[in-house]
Amino acid sequence: MLEKIQSVIFDLDGTLVDSMWLWHDIDVEFLEKRGLALPETYQRDIEGMSFTETAVYTKELFQLPESIEELKYIWNQMAIEKYTYEVPFKPGAQEFLEYCKSHGIRVGIATSNSRELVNAVASALHLWDYIQEIVTACEVERGKPAPDVYLEAARRLQAQPDRCLVFEDVPMGILAGKHAGMQVCAVEDQFSTAQYEEKKKLADYYISDYYELLEKLPDGMKRG
Repeated sequence: MLEKIQSVIFDLDGTLVDSMWLWHDIDVEFLEKRGLALPETYQRDIEGMSFTETAVYTKELFQLPESIEELKYIWNQMAIEKYTYEVPFKPGAQEFLEYCKSHGIRVGIATSNSRELVNAVASALHLWDYIQEIVTACEVERGKPAPDVYLEAARRLQAQPDRCLVFEDVPMGILAGKHAGMQVCAVEDQFSTAQYEEKKKLADYYISDYYELLEKLPDGMKRG
């Protein structure tokens, strides 16, 4: 999987860190305060959208009075404490970051999340020890499944797209990586269990956790 790879680029939520659980709770709480119910398809409908695109979609869907910037501020305030204190690495992710660092593989994050929340979790988990570049989908023209955020990450990492390996947890993200001309490894996450077959079909590789990958590397670490 890592043969001829110059850079590894991670999605954040559900891929590098275990955080998808908190967004369901935030969505329910946010809508309940406004007398609204969370549609069953909401999470799938916004899959891959940038933070700004999600705010636009949600405002239009529920005809909310708040501005786009107000919605983003509210969501950031609801989530930032959890990102700072309650969001852990996915199993084996930190060990794999250590592997990349020790083997001279440059690493980036390409996420649909907000810069504020990415910075919060990056500081809490000391991601700057491993990550050279972070790009949010709000910084490019189009969110996932368009390739923009991954191509920008590769540009900043000074890596050719076909020498990049992407890790993603949802189909729209996997498609974004593939549209960028990159190899993609799907990562198991309990919040995308129902999409297992779709993820496996779209991606070049599939892992249940990063220990599974490390155990296959000639000088990788074993499961802790």
